[in-house]
Amino acid sequence: MCVNRATRLVKSQQNAGKEYVCIIRLHDLVKQDAFSKALETLTGALYQRPPVISAVAKKLRVRNIKKNTLIEFDEENHLGLFRIDCEAGTYIRTLCVHLGLILGTGGHMEELRRSRSGHVSEDDFLSTMHDVLDAQWIYENEKDETYLRTVIHPLESLLTQYKRIVVKDSSINAICYGAKLMIPGLLRFEKDIEVEEIIVLMTTKGEAIALGIAQMTSLDMSSCSHGIVSKIKRVIMDRDTYPRKWGLGPRAKLKKQLITEGKLDQYGRPNDKTPANWLSGECTVPAAVLISNKAENTAAGIEEVEMKDEKIEIVEVVEEVEKEIVVEEEILSPAPEEHTKKRKKSTEAKEKKKKRKKPKKGAN
Repeated sequence: MCVNRATRLVKSQQNAGKEYVCIIRLHDLVKQDAFSKALETLTGALYQRPPVISAVAKKLRVRNIKKNTLIEFDEENHLGLFRIDCEAGTYIRTLCVHLGLILGTGGHMEELRRSRSGHVSEDDFLSTMHDVLDAQWIYENEKDETYLRTVIHPLESLLTQYKRIVVKDSSINAICYGAKLMIPGLLRFEKDIEVEEIIVLMTTKGEAIALGIAQMTSLDMSSCSHGIVSKIKRVIMDRDTYPRKWGLGPRAKLKKQLITEGKLDQYGRPNDKTPANWLSGECTVPAAVLISNKAENTAAGIEEVEMKDEKIEIVEVVEEVEKEIVVEEEILSPAPEEHTKKRKKSTEAKEKKKKRKKPKKGAN
């Protein structure tokens, strides 16, 4: 019995097949060898029409029976006990009628018990409704959940037969919304995974996220840097259990900006105002190009810095040369005090000559 989120795994368990133990009553005496040969003939793909009292449409269909195993046969009471490993949807009542027709005696199903459904058999997690009732009473009155945990098992116990892939926490919520698992969201994986194989996507805590269909082998996952790891077959985890981590990249931000500006509609689809580079996909720049551009920019920046340093050195040299020239001129040119002294001496000499040339007033 599956409860809550475990009901999402019912279909996957049905595809794994079922196993029954059946008692058939024949309408006449039959030898054991003839009965065992008739069981062997009713294997493989068989035509079946559901009985009159059934829950499905009464249409002819094909069901696969993998194996019939005879456990015990009672010739006196015309009873046979055998085990059937078959596909989900096989009617054992119809199989018993077909056995009676092959043996020529007729027959019908006496008793039936299902011993396995999917990957869970009656020997693994067998408990009754009384166990569930007692476990609930102990939990509600004594606050002890150990008995309840032995009766009710986590849904991950149904997925132990699948190969696992561990996903990063930042990718979990996107997978819950139906996104494919890409290489950047891959954390760990099991070996010998093949393409189109059903796998289970897990968190680092061991929680089941979804059932997926592998798109890469284990060797490709270890060597590829991009690509689709798995498509989603059935999501198990509820949405928003982990925080949302998508829509934070440069293209997503640009898309939101175009929506607010009216260049995309409210659902992000192009309209008449959509720019051509968005339609052609030129807005997305590969990481390798970004890295190369960064390297070129850094190289150009280094060259500019070197050129600036050279210019600064040249200016400094020119300034030093100009300073030296000024110093030499100062050394060669006389000081201003000496200029003033020479000027004073020349004026004094001129005054003396004038005095000599002037005639005296009382000479005549």
